[in-house]
Amino acid sequence: MKLKIISGNANIELAKQITQKLKIELCEAKVGRFSDGEIQVKIIDNVRGADCYVVQSTSSPVNENLMELLIIADALKRASARRITAVVPYYGYARQDRKAEPRVPITARLVANLFAVSGITRVLTMDLHAGQIQGFFDIPVDHLYATPVLLSYFKEKKLKDIVVVAPDAGGVERARAFAKRFNAELAIVDKRRPSPNEASVMNIIGEVKNKTCIILDDLIDTAGTLTKVADAIKEKGAETVFAAASHGVLSGNARQKIQESIIKELVITDSIPFIKGDNTKKIVVLSIATIFAEAILRISNDESISALFL
Repeated sequence: MKLKIISGNANIELAKQITQKLKIELCEAKVGRFSDGEIQVKIIDNVRGADCYVVQSTSSPVNENLMELLIIADALKRASARRITAVVPYYGYARQDRKAEPRVPITARLVANLFAVSGITRVLTMDLHAGQIQGFFDIPVDHLYATPVLLSYFKEKKLKDIVVVAPDAGGVERARAFAKRFNAELAIVDKRRPSPNEASVMNIIGEVKNKTCIILDDLIDTAGTLTKVADAIKEKGAETVFAAASHGVLSGNARQKIQESIIKELVITDSIPFIKGDNTKKIVVLSIATIFAEAILRISNDESISALFL
């Protein structure tokens, strides 16, 4: 099958990097707007019988990017593409993955249904907010991890006395796996969340005194939790505080919070496009293009994806 990479407007630079790694051209497509704001899509290249990969994170503006992805998939389906894989480095609406209280939606499942209905036959994503979201899909999901990229970066720094910090109970498994690969200690922060996007640190389980701490999370949104956790472990005697996350959502004044915090560096990936500025000097962005390019090639050749992380 012909391999075709198509990009919406969310991750054009990442899509170009992926095509460069694969040594192919980006599929020519028009993704624009009608005068009333409706999304207009036209696939210029012939995709009949092709193995198509649509690169599009559902990051801000979330609804615009999500609709672009669905409409591109519909266009490819009607153009007789053989297989349509949604390459979604950051899967939005994932934080509402269960009924934590009465009369709330499960948006992670809703979006999964929309993917399938639009004609998408496979999903390639990275570091879902919760692993069980894979079960919401009735189509195959290939789940990648940013761990190798983050590990490589921190190993090059040759840090000493490392403790990997899970900022909440939900992130313990992720932090433990990272600490094991690093041969480092593990600490866990017990926090209470009185309201959405607001966290109160209560207790730290583990030894952080005189240690180099790496706070590890799947995403950083408002940075409220992150900066409070950093302050808490610093108060407990941590020597240096780093932070790392797969997805830098960084909404509101998150960048300013990080710049003014005691965090030495925040390391994220380019799963969400990032623009450098005066208030982002502490933020390091790592490329995930190589991992996605290799995964796409393996899917196209019917080879193992899990072998990437052995």
